[in-house]
Amino acid sequence: MGRGRAKAKQTKVARDLKYNSQEMDIERLAKELHSDAPLQPERDDDDPFAEGNYIPRA
Repeated sequence: MGRGRAKAKQTKVARDLKYNSQEMDIERLAKELHSDAPLQPERDDDDPFAEGNYIPRA
């Protein structure tokens, strides 16, 4: 119960996405997909529970 309004909103959004043409910038999408930007390495030290970063309580 109580899902009627939420479901109606989801249906409306889905219908808008399906039937209304969205402006798409193909060149921008291609640049984003094929960019040679360096990826940032994952940092394990950001996670306090990652292996080697755990500091036991005293």
